[in-house]
Amino acid sequence: MAFDLADRGAIAGVGYTEFSKNSGVSTLTLALRAIMAALDDAGLPPNRLDGIATHRVGDSIPSAVVAQAVGIRDLSYFVDQFGGGGSSHAVVGQAALAVASGVADYVVCYRAINARSEFRMGGTARPAVDSVETQYQAPYGYVAPPQQYAMVAQAYMHRYGITPRHLAAVAMTQRRHAEKNARALMRAPMSYDDYLASRMVADPFRLLDCCLETDGAVAILVCSPERARDLRQPPVLVRAAAWGGGQTLFSNRQPPPGTSSAAVMVPRLYKKAGLGPADVDVAMIYDCFTAAVLIQLEDYGFCAKGEGGDFVLSGATALGGSLPVNTHGGFLSEGYVHGWNHIAEAVQQLRGAAGDRQVPGAKIALSTGAPGYVGGVTSALLLRGT
Repeated sequence: MAFDLADRGAIAGVGYTEFSKNSGVSTLTLALRAIMAALDDAGLPPNRLDGIATHRVGDSIPSAVVAQAVGIRDLSYFVDQFGGGGSSHAVVGQAALAVASGVADYVVCYRAINARSEFRMGGTARPAVDSVETQYQAPYGYVAPPQQYAMVAQAYMHRYGITPRHLAAVAMTQRRHAEKNARALMRAPMSYDDYLASRMVADPFRLLDCCLETDGAVAILVCSPERARDLRQPPVLVRAAAWGGGQTLFSNRQPPPGTSSAAVMVPRLYKKAGLGPADVDVAMIYDCFTAAVLIQLEDYGFCAKGEGGDFVLSGATALGGSLPVNTHGGFLSEGYVHGWNHIAEAVQQLRGAAGDRQVPGAKIALSTGAPGYVGGVTSALLLRGT
C-alpha cells in the first residue's frame, strides 16, 4: 500500500549562506552556517534535531560529520545520498516521509558546495565521474554539463523550431526577477544584445544560458505540521513529493528528443497531490540551462510540447504573469545550489515573505529537481501554504 504523504510533512525553517564565487571557508562551515540559519528561522534549538540529510557528488561534507558538529547525540534518521540535482527534492521528500511516519521529529536537510572556488562541475583537475558511460565520453573531452545538455538542446530546438530568442527570454525574465533579490549574484539588467554578446560555451548555449558556478549552502528544516505550528514561522506543507527516472542522455531508453524523464514521473506527482498544473501559482523550475526550463514547462503540463519558448516570450513566466517562474532569479542569476535555493524560494513565496518579488495570493508552489538527463533521476515537490 502506498503511504499517503499529503500535508503530513512541513517545512518549518529555511537558511542560506551568502552566495559567492569564493566563500573562503570549507563546505562543513557552509553547511553549519545554513543549518543554524534555518534553525534560527524556525526558532528551534539545535538540541532538538534528531535527523539530518543531504546529497552530494564527492563535492561536500557527509551528513554524519555535520551531525556531530551540530551536536546531535541520538541520530534517529540520516541520508547521505550520492547524486546531483536530480536527487535534491527527493532528499526533502524522504525527510517528510520520515517525520510523517514517526522515524524522526526534526530533520534538517542541506546542500553545501564550493562549486566555483573548489569543485567545478566537469573540471579537469579531478578524476572523471564514476559512471559507466564516462569511458565513452572522456576520450573526446565530452565531460562537462554544458556539453551534455547542449546535445539535448540541439535536438529539442531542431524538432520544435526553438530559437535563441526563446532561450534568451528565459535568461532575461529571470534576470529581471533577480534585480529584486538582494541575495542574487547577478543583478545587472540584461538585454537581448547582452545575451547575444555573451560568448558561446557549447552550441547552442552562450554563457548567459548557463547556471552560475556558486559557493554557498541552503538548509531546510522538516517536521510534522503539528510541531511546525509551535515554531516561529507559518508552516509550508509538503502536499506531494515524487522521484524517479532511470533514463539518461546516454541510455537507449531515453524519451523522445525534447522530452525529459520528468514527464514520466509527473502524473504520479499530481495524482498524489490531488492537483494539476492549473492549480500551481508559482514554479521553481530547475534551470541548469535555459533549454531545461522550456522542456520542463512542457513536461509538467503548463503548455504543449514545443510551446515552451512562446510561453516564456508571452510573459507568462514573469512576475505578474499567469505562472511566475524562478522568482528569485534561479540558478541563472541568483546562484546555483544544486536545487535547494529553489525549494527555499518556494517556501518564501508561500509564506508571503518574498518582498518585491512576491506573487500575490500564492498558495501552491511547484519546485523541481534536475530533469534526469545526466544523473538518470529526477524529483519534485508540490508545496502548500497555510
